[in-house]
Amino acid sequence: MISANPASDSARTLAQLVLALESEGSFSVTDLYKLDLATFELAIDILKEWRIDRYYVGKAKLFDLSMQVTTLPN
Repeated sequence: MISANPASDSARTLAQLVLALESEGSFSVTDLYKLDLATFELAIDILKEWRIDRYYVGKAKLFDLSMQVTTLPN
């Protein structure tokens, strides 16, 4: 959607959402409510996917740290 119509307000809102998620910055939730229903649902899907990805990144870091700890000499 962002690449198909980058000048649209909806694309800008989604792009701002993605950038806020990546930078752990702020994003106005009220901007989501200005979207049409289909785009709003897409934004919610982005949030869900982002949360899952962060979980797996955190899990991978924990696994890596655990492996490092178990290889330390006693």
